[in-house]
Amino acid sequence: MSKTATAGNKGKSIRSDCSVTLEITDSGGIQIDLQSKVKTLFGDSIIDLCKKELVFFGIKNCKIKIEDSGALDYILTARIEAAIKMCIETDKEFLLEMLPQNKYKTKKDSYRRSRLYLPGNTPKLALNAGIHNADGIILDLEDSVAPSKKFEATILVRNALRSVDFYGAERMVRINQIPKGLNDLKYIVPHNVNLILVPKCESAEQIRLVNEKIDEISKKNKVKNPIYLMPIIESALGIIKAYEIAMASENVVALAIGLEDYTADLGTQRTKEGKESFFARCQVVNAAKAAGIQAIDSVFSDVSDMEALKKNVLESKSLGFDGMGCIHPRQIKVIHEYFAPNEKEIEKAKKIVNAFHVATEKGLGVVSLGSKMIDPPVVKRAQRTIEQAIDAGKLEKTWRKDY
Repeated sequence: MSKTATAGNKGKSIRSDCSVTLEITDSGGIQIDLQSKVKTLFGDSIIDLCKKELVFFGIKNCKIKIEDSGALDYILTARIEAAIKMCIETDKEFLLEMLPQNKYKTKKDSYRRSRLYLPGNTPKLALNAGIHNADGIILDLEDSVAPSKKFEATILVRNALRSVDFYGAERMVRINQIPKGLNDLKYIVPHNVNLILVPKCESAEQIRLVNEKIDEISKKNKVKNPIYLMPIIESALGIIKAYEIAMASENVVALAIGLEDYTADLGTQRTKEGKESFFARCQVVNAAKAAGIQAIDSVFSDVSDMEALKKNVLESKSLGFDGMGCIHPRQIKVIHEYFAPNEKEIEKAKKIVNAFHVATEKGLGVVSLGSKMIDPPVVKRAQRTIEQAIDAGKLEKTWRKDY
């Protein structure tokens, strides 16, 4: 009895993707029908790769139709694997070699001013996402993926983590809501994900469940690099429990807020003025700062209004947020520019850091600026401001204390 499954996308608007229809048969060997605009140049290599993958999964007899619109190898193999796993039960994974430049790790306090969301089942958007210089790139398995496509998206995201050059951006994945999201982890934990976003988080227990699964998978696959968590607070209950969530584990490095779902939970509309979410945003900032981690604001949904985005960023910064999400690359530059320290902040930070150096060189246990005593957290914040100013190009890398 034959089994048939289709994975991938096709159509006139589809590019850098493919559709794979697989029918497993009782006889006839492997029959491949390849339809591709690049068949003349790459047809033989596409067919060879397809055969190699089918043999890897033990498929001896099948009819497979590939409708290709410029899919790279990692996309093609993901679509074929998804189709196979819709037809047979197997735990095997067909993995291409991981790019050596993708094996880096990030720090607990890495810059997270911007994080660019990319739908996990739309490969064309991920191919060159790293060139936009976002601090983090999120391969999304949750809201941007249709329910019927979530399984194949996990395989595609796994392959993207291995084969797409992120150009040093923090490699992030937003899993599905717990408990469904726990099943996503086996596809991403072994493949050098740096940070996992936990959507609609409402308790420390959910963070515990995620970490238990991460530990189990990490031990099995000998994962060495740290994996950080960014819970996203998107409900009234989540807001009330924000501090509990922020303190749930050492690998929780930031607390984010998602205002679309939060306002829906309140039964109100999200507005540009943001009065309906002011309490929630302040709650998230205070919970994050009390826990010693970063506070990350929601996305700004109007990708065409840069002036409104600038205003939103400045307000976000004034509330104490360290960054925000973006849904289009054009938002990144504005977010970076206006989350960066301004001239007044830089000058104040320079004075504090200079005073710290003077006190250190004189062996003084107390740092003072004029008649004011400066606490260690203030010094640390000033040092961070200097680092941010240098990173934003507002201060020379060669800056030194000026007595």
